[in-house]
Amino acid sequence: MPALVLLGAQWGDEGKGKATDLLGGSVDYVVRYQGGNNAGHTVVVGDQKYALHLLPSGILSPGCTPVIGNGVVVDPAVLLSELSGLNERGVDTSKLLISGNAHLITPYHQTIDKVTERFLGKRKIGTTGRGIGPAYADKINRVGIRVQDLFDESILRQKVEAALQEKNQILVKLFNRRAIQTDQVVEEYLGYAEQIRHFVADTTLVLNQALEQDKVVLLEGGQGTLLDVDHGTYPFVTSSNPTAGGACTGSGIGPTKINRVIGILKAYTTRVGAGPFPTELFDADGDALRRIGGERGVTTGRDRRCGWFDAVIARYATRVNGLTDFFLTKLDVLTGWEQIPVCVAYEIDGERVEDLPYSQTDFHHAKPVYETLPGWSEDITRAKTFADLPKNAQAYVKALEEMSGAPISAIGVGPGRTETIEINSFL
Repeated sequence: MPALVLLGAQWGDEGKGKATDLLGGSVDYVVRYQGGNNAGHTVVVGDQKYALHLLPSGILSPGCTPVIGNGVVVDPAVLLSELSGLNERGVDTSKLLISGNAHLITPYHQTIDKVTERFLGKRKIGTTGRGIGPAYADKINRVGIRVQDLFDESILRQKVEAALQEKNQILVKLFNRRAIQTDQVVEEYLGYAEQIRHFVADTTLVLNQALEQDKVVLLEGGQGTLLDVDHGTYPFVTSSNPTAGGACTGSGIGPTKINRVIGILKAYTTRVGAGPFPTELFDADGDALRRIGGERGVTTGRDRRCGWFDAVIARYATRVNGLTDFFLTKLDVLTGWEQIPVCVAYEIDGERVEDLPYSQTDFHHAKPVYETLPGWSEDITRAKTFADLPKNAQAYVKALEEMSGAPISAIGVGPGRTETIEINSFL
């Protein structure tokens, strides 16, 4: 059975948790393949709301095995806290698997992250301060600590000592901070070993064997396409690859085993943190989208920047991910607008541009070119089929589909688990 990839097609926060949860009852494994606890997912089950930061959304689906892949960076304190919170609410977390090759976030990663961001001042990137970037930097610099290192005190100590030799120089001499003691870090992290040992596995082997046994594997990305370190609005990006290519490296599943790549799109656009955002609104419409859509970061607690739908970004996401389908979320938030602008192109130095410019300078100067579509006032949260939607809502969806370059196979018409219109099955 081929694998599926589900990822954000904008700047993150598109509603991947809802989409993953929708599929969770039909898949056998849900895999987080990149990112850390900087990627929050909100899932509503009945009258219960769950905020997940590190764990795969599939952990809420009985019968589904949730997996934290090798491409994820793991803060063990956050992991255990999140597991404890779910257990207290009656959620069975015993099936969780964690790759022994996943890298760990340590206290010195968090400290470096926070002091560096403050040091940058106006040039700051807008990180969450959770140590994600520094942990990935150590991974690439080959001085990172992996989950499996928790089970060998000698290796763990050697790696912490090596990492702190450089980092303490930076903290003390550049940032005027206290040095971090090796013993303190080692003692804390050895304490996590027995608490997570039973979750740790060779997840690459497990997942490939599952596919050979005709199991359904869903690969779940954090953040979104425009935050990809290679294909996003660099340097205002995350430190990993949320795009479809990252699903392969972050899980150990080869590209020939993936046959569906589903992009999640909001019916408008949001962004958290610094960086360019051509359709951003600074008026009453932006405030209304933020208020009605509940646009506050699950992990950061920061208000999201809001703007109209950007078809240029959607087309770009289709291209770099090879998207086969879209899941359009939060269509209900747009109810009540008489007219809804949609960005169909950019104007850069007086020239109309249909595709996302590769130049950072050009993208910073891009001005949206809008087409206006008629809105609707009818409540759509009870719609069960596409035909149940008001004609103008149907026309809006069809227009976005045509502009974005891939079919819209599902539509979110409310936050609840059942408030989804499924047009084409993803399985």
